[in-house]
Amino acid sequence: MSHVSLKVEDLERALRFYTTVIGFQVADQTARTAELTAGGAVLLTLEQPEDVMPKQPRTTGLFHFALLVPDRADVGRFIKHSVKHGNVIQGASDHRVSEALYLTDPDGNGIEIYADRDPSSWPWTNDQVGMVTEPLDVESLLEAAGDTEWNGLPEGTVMGHIHLHVSDMERDTAFYTDVLGLAVVSSYGGQANFLSDSRYHHHVALNVWNGRNIPAPAENSVGLRHYTIAFPNEDARQNVLSRLEQTEAAITREKDAIVTADPAGNRIQLVVEG
Repeated sequence: MSHVSLKVEDLERALRFYTTVIGFQVADQTARTAELTAGGAVLLTLEQPEDVMPKQPRTTGLFHFALLVPDRADVGRFIKHSVKHGNVIQGASDHRVSEALYLTDPDGNGIEIYADRDPSSWPWTNDQVGMVTEPLDVESLLEAAGDTEWNGLPEGTVMGHIHLHVSDMERDTAFYTDVLGLAVVSSYGGQANFLSDSRYHHHVALNVWNGRNIPAPAENSVGLRHYTIAFPNEDARQNVLSRLEQTEAAITREKDAIVTADPAGNRIQLVVEG
């Protein structure tokens, strides 16, 4: 994962949240768009469509995007920072492989801020990783942060993963495995699947918590515009493209990106960042 693009109702309101609360820096801005960074590549784009409508319930789309910070002390610093902003954190979990905080932006788009534990400690059984959802040890995270303060998203923050609402778990999982080439590394009772490349705990998660056989949102609805998968070289991207061309998925090109969508309607950009 390298980038997420969101549609918002009010660009200025969204920018205040993402710069003040989350700690992004504005890399570029127009009347209706803004590109946000954490001191490196652009991680998030915000767009206010002219005819934007509020986020639609019970549709496919974004559950949350996840910002991976370099160190667990950064999570502790964000906890202290959030208290100053009215305790914007809405959830906190220890997933054994990571320590995570959850919140939403003013438009209802979900956000996770997390730090990974050392991959050597992740409990694998064959090809399945043992993730859990347990209470977060906030005291330990605050101790790790010490007297240091949150000064915005730290350099080295990346887009760690994306979690999506889909409408058909079997069909949509098959797209991510058979076409995009990811592996299912954890499953939760037919309700959610977690997929990754190179034995990461997950790059993409899919769930049917909004319901099965639900529609995609309207084109101008608040929510996900697209997310971006970066390939290390053109050969790797061409392997995926050749499999895409054997499906019914629409394929277009926008500048250097190949653009498609999963069967649930979640738009994906495929780029080379080698």
